[in-house]
Amino acid sequence: MAESAGLMRAADLTTKAATSAPTEGRVMYAGMRTLPVPSDPVARLWHSATMLREHRGDGNIAALVGARIGGTEAHVLSALDMGVHPPESFGRIHHLPKERLAAVMNGLRERGLVDADGRFTDAGRETKQRIEALTDDLAAPPFEALSPAELDELITELEPITASLAAAGSK
Repeated sequence: MAESAGLMRAADLTTKAATSAPTEGRVMYAGMRTLPVPSDPVARLWHSATMLREHRGDGNIAALVGARIGGTEAHVLSALDMGVHPPESFGRIHHLPKERLAAVMNGLRERGLVDADGRFTDAGRETKQRIEALTDDLAAPPFEALSPAELDELITELEPITASLAAAGSK
């Protein structure tokens, strides 16, 4: 698969997208853009996918900051969105001091984002959905460098790679 024409084309299209977006306000993405793009197709695909991930991540941080959601709060909202309850048991935050987690949960309750049982309120769910929608919007610019046909081709070329990864147990 590493030498396939499909992988090489996916690497080319992913690189085209990943190197096309503005870097302003995107610290991690801007840092990744300063690194040389590898010539090996697998390394190029990996590197370009990493740039796209960081571009999206920088947009997610902007959306969270705009919604006045801090880092630990973001993890709580993600846990609730994934159905983890209590959210304090979520793997990314379960190790934090109990007092800190209690303070975060109390702050989310005071803001009306979680209820007394530590579950989403309607306002909390709407806030999470707004953040995700804005993150999606902010992640779009790199893909706008691809024509609709190129975007379809990229998806088609990535499908067998995705299937192979899934078959190997990757999530």
